[in-house]
Amino acid sequence: MSSPTPIQQAAARVAHEDLVVFLNACFACSGQREFYSDGHQQTVSIAFLHDYIRGNYRRLYARSLAAGVNHFNQGRIVLELLSHSRDLDPETRREEGQLCRAVLRELPPQRAYRVLLGLRERGVNNRRTRAIVREFLAQRRDLAFDALKYRSKLHGLVRHAHPPLPGELGPFLARSWQARRYSTPLLEQFRKAHYAAEAVYELPFTVAEGLAVKHKIPRALFLQRIAPRLTAHERLRLQTAAARADVDLDFDLERAPLTRLALHILALPPDDRRARSEALHAALAASARRTLQAAPLPLGKVAAVLDRSYSTAGSRDKPRRPLAIALAVDQLLAAAAREYMSFWTGPPPADPLLLEPRGQTDLATPLLDALAWQPDLVVIVSDGFDNDPPRGAGEVCRVFRSRLDPARRTTIVHVNPVFDAPHLGPKPLDRSVPTVGLRDAEDLATVLAFARFADGGTSLAELEDYLAARANALLSRHAPGAAP
Repeated sequence: MSSPTPIQQAAARVAHEDLVVFLNACFACSGQREFYSDGHQQTVSIAFLHDYIRGNYRRLYARSLAAGVNHFNQGRIVLELLSHSRDLDPETRREEGQLCRAVLRELPPQRAYRVLLGLRERGVNNRRTRAIVREFLAQRRDLAFDALKYRSKLHGLVRHAHPPLPGELGPFLARSWQARRYSTPLLEQFRKAHYAAEAVYELPFTVAEGLAVKHKIPRALFLQRIAPRLTAHERLRLQTAAARADVDLDFDLERAPLTRLALHILALPPDDRRARSEALHAALAASARRTLQAAPLPLGKVAAVLDRSYSTAGSRDKPRRPLAIALAVDQLLAAAAREYMSFWTGPPPADPLLLEPRGQTDLATPLLDALAWQPDLVVIVSDGFDNDPPRGAGEVCRVFRSRLDPARRTTIVHVNPVFDAPHLGPKPLDRSVPTVGLRDAEDLATVLAFARFADGGTSLAELEDYLAARANALLSRHAPGAAP
């Protein structure tokens, strides 16, 4: 086989860089306002990337569904693939259909319904779309529950794709709910709850909440009596509201997902965090250990450089999320590493749980301290806006790479939880250090594995093999007979 020509090598290099930029953006971007850019800028930037990658690297674009990108971008990829499916060869059509079906099953239901309704907005209603809608609804465990909690979404989907519905769901959605009595218990309970306040407590919380207002049920009484119907996520989300109403919802914080738990802790008043410090630390450590059981991350000697500057306050859409990601990553690395030290910006915190977003971003000082410790791996968690001094950390990385550690005995990875719209991705510190996006701390193992592609030391073929392997793993999870 002849070696590739310079033009072919250049094309492969460009393709590799394009895909790395796209995947990095899909790890971090959620289409919401960030500290330095608004939601419109986010939407325009990520829409351009999706259009560009789908148009130029369609097979790899489809396989990126399995690369660990966040739910927002998984949904966008499914929508784009199903909206632009003309003139596909049978093999490509089959693989894309399988990937879309698998992802729709794994997405949160509200996100999956939103994706399928996006097809209605785009006027896509071909045979393939109708088949995917039928299969999606057929695998839902409780369509009666969906008919209440996602009623408008399910109704819109049924009107668009006309899938067959079991039992009384068709009349319930198509006619007014008052039109008849129902033999399906949940649907009948919903009808009764419009007339009797007692019936409200047998409904899902999100449905019951509006009816409780209609019946003028006091908030404290409602929360106390609806408690048995709450999901774990709803219990965590309502902890603060329940405390204000003097209601004990009794939730074991150690069961909470790590990122959500970090967000919950940072939203508590400082006095509460101080008083419950021991229990909150134990909950974070337990959640980190449970995360590592699902996604092992065996590490050696690790140092973390963690940003707590004012910009980690996030935005109105994502309050305190960058700081929560730093706190959660701190816990994960402490549980995963053989030896571990953390280095925060600003004065060393007496207790990380009491951190508040403060001051300018001086990453250079804690980075120098971290490198002096001579770790195997340095993980920098920051939005990349290093301004005290400007680009200080980038210069430290450049000099360290070129003068002090050209053999790369120490690996440095910049983990960025913020999508920067003008950069079409997470803002980098320096070209000498790979930058990877991160939406949730639970995905840290995935993005650290991806960092070798962002570092530029791999080929397009290796990236293609990686995406193919991830796609095969996703399809295997949903193959007939696969373990649940």
